[in-house]
Amino acid sequence: MSELIHLIDPLYSLSGLAVGTLVGFTGVGGGSLMTPLLVLLFGVHPTTAVGTDLLYAGLTKISGSFVHNLNGAVNWRVTRRLATGSAPAAALTLIGLAHFGKDANATGGVITTVLGFALLLTAAAILFRRFILERAAGLFENRSERQIALFTVALGAILGVLVSISSVGAGAIGVTILLMLYPKMATVKIVGSDIAHAVPLTLIAGVGHWWLGSVDWALLLSLLIGSIPGIAIGSHFASRVPEHVLRPLLAGTLALVGGRLAL
Repeated sequence: MSELIHLIDPLYSLSGLAVGTLVGFTGVGGGSLMTPLLVLLFGVHPTTAVGTDLLYAGLTKISGSFVHNLNGAVNWRVTRRLATGSAPAAALTLIGLAHFGKDANATGGVITTVLGFALLLTAAAILFRRFILERAAGLFENRSERQIALFTVALGAILGVLVSISSVGAGAIGVTILLMLYPKMATVKIVGSDIAHAVPLTLIAGVGHWWLGSVDWALLLSLLIGSIPGIAIGSHFASRVPEHVLRPLLAGTLALVGGRLAL
């Protein structure tokens, strides 16, 4: 542990502070911001960036999940349905990455491409959420409880694959689709359930990447040192920042970065 402390990089901690503050402001998952930052700005290998960010996300979401649960803002039935799909999907994805991991360049290329498209989807979910929900209104209204449950498990499986490869998707994309599946559920419960589900998913995927040898512990510690106070700062001042200004700006940034990685 003492060796890790000596390897802490203040620049990474500053980046963690900036990303944590934005997460506190917008509620958008850190993976949408941190992973591309590590890949494009710092030149971290995509597999290491994703693996490290997954554990970073899991650890930072634990406290958020705990608070949401204390406030009664977690629907554990929905969380279980999501996990039923995401846990096996994440495990199978990690096995696939282990198989193709023998070619580091090929694996890095796949991860970069998937990350780019995941960021584009996230940007669309942020920017056009209201339009998407209006268009989808009533789409699942007459579906049976069993059908809704199956759709939720399928969503979990999609998120399991997406998050395990790119560390992106469990936030904006997951919440948008859950709002369509459960239109009568309070938004705060949708968000709380999504965060609660993200904890086991990111930890499973993160431990899997650790097993694959793609976690940089010194980098992880540096990011946590900055992001934990950053999230607190962003959450405190979130009500003072105009959402109609910040969210389009964030969505545009993610779209530009996603296009850069995907193409």
